[in-house]
Amino acid sequence: MQKKILLWYKKNQRELPWRKTTDPYLILVSEIMLQQTQVDRVIPYYEKFCKTYPTLEALAKANKEELLKLWSGLGYNNRVLRLQKVAQLLKDKSFPETKEELIKLPGIGEYTANAILAFSFNKEVPVIDTNIRRVLIKELNLKEDISLNELKEIALKVIPKGQSRLWHNALMDYGALLATAKKTGIASLSKQSKFEGSERQIRGNIIKTLLKEKQIAVKTIEKRFPHPNLKKILQKMEEEKLVEKKGAILRIPH
Repeated sequence: MQKKILLWYKKNQRELPWRKTTDPYLILVSEIMLQQTQVDRVIPYYEKFCKTYPTLEALAKANKEELLKLWSGLGYNNRVLRLQKVAQLLKDKSFPETKEELIKLPGIGEYTANAILAFSFNKEVPVIDTNIRRVLIKELNLKEDISLNELKEIALKVIPKGQSRLWHNALMDYGALLATAKKTGIASLSKQSKFEGSERQIRGNIIKTLLKEKQIAVKTIEKRFPHPNLKKILQKMEEEKLVEKKGAILRIPH
């Protein structure tokens, strides 16, 4: 299996900008952007973001409005604020090299921590996204309802010694290009909810409006973006510090 997949990867690998670096900060940026967003959509955002904020220090002191402008269109805007929070916490420290340290940081769960460890530090840890899960199930004839913990144990055993980075990139491409959900009949675990009319769409529209108009009355927001949960949406955006309310006026915090 290892030989088959690595040989296939040698001939068919995708050229992706985050594969040209082992800098844990730049890997982190790519992983946060790739959460719930398609690879092709991420590439131009990633390249522009890394050019504008090439280091943790640059991101740590970035202007929130500029950050959100750069992120606008990628969705899930709170991701970039958590990313900046990580930069502020790490700017004077060395980048963590253990899962335990990484998952203490805002917005970093076990998957993202393992991805950083594998792609930056070449550590032998199981990185299981939807593509890798599908490849392991197909190639090893596993049951489709295998638990994630069982799959992690198996995934760890099949990492070629000293080749974690290469192996996980190969598995991802093999799943994305060859062993697809359509070809294998193995369903993905989670499907993204419909965007049109969703809370995500409303949140994105509010941010776009504020970036354009600087500030806006809550009543105007209510008229422009009618949604049964608008009050809750605005409340959550305030809690996440995406917006702030001064009296009846809404704006992006400085």
